[in-house]
Amino acid sequence: MDEILQHLVNAMVLGATYALLGIGLTIIFGIMRVVNFAHGELYTLGAYAAYGLVALLEVDFFTSILIAATIGLLVGAIIEYVFLRKKDLNNIDEVMLIMIGIMIVMQNLELLVWGGVAKIVPSPFSQGAIDFGVVSLSPTRLFVFLTAVVLLVLFYVGIERTRFGLAIRATFQDQDAARIVGVNVSRIYTLTFALGSAMAAVAGALLAPIFVATPMMGDLASLKAFAIVILGGLGNLGGAALGGFLLAFIEEFGAGYISSAYRDAFGFIVIILVMLFRPQGLFSAKERVG
Repeated sequence: MDEILQHLVNAMVLGATYALLGIGLTIIFGIMRVVNFAHGELYTLGAYAAYGLVALLEVDFFTSILIAATIGLLVGAIIEYVFLRKKDLNNIDEVMLIMIGIMIVMQNLELLVWGGVAKIVPSPFSQGAIDFGVVSLSPTRLFVFLTAVVLLVLFYVGIERTRFGLAIRATFQDQDAARIVGVNVSRIYTLTFALGSAMAAVAGALLAPIFVATPMMGDLASLKAFAIVILGGLGNLGGAALGGFLLAFIEEFGAGYISSAYRDAFGFIVIILVMLFRPQGLFSAKERVG
């Protein structure tokens, strides 16, 4: 039982950051119908931003997370404004090629700037574990979990309780009707893409002290983000959050009780099963945003 509780705690920590990653991707698809293949590179951008700020510029780690989020926000806004604003988003092939091109460029820029050697982001917390009864958790992982949960709550409140969130939900439900009542749909597109990109960058910055930063880390992050979106249902924000936690639980218990060598494979096996038997996602709903 102690071992099960420990796996549950580990899965909760990882699931919270997975939820951020999945929501960032699904909000872009839900509003714009754009499959953001560069999502993993924005996650990598956040990790490298944290490394550069903390390890090289000696910026406070907590401040580096805010700066990484801001960088992700700005890069996302630039991507939407420069590469997508004047494109027909219904032309799936063209948009897909654009996003794949951006992914390749970003990945190679990261390799050019940072090199191929993995970078370790210094953690401000002690390496010792904090005991909570029969389970233990490092201070770094506890901080990551609490921060991710706070961000998820703030995101939910923002979508459900603000004018910006109302505009997002209106745009999702009917773009033409949203325009009639005065919603600037183009601006919503830019803000949505920027917000989704910022959430990916925050996830990368949060996990940077736990894992290492490499130019190729975005490949696996993208795959997991798409897996989360598939689990939750395309465009379903609540489903993306639940899908993030579910994927983390599958990986954690699969690695703990079967084999850690196949940790990443377990989640994708479940994805294949979901695609076969419930292609709309496990948590699909009629209203997918909000």
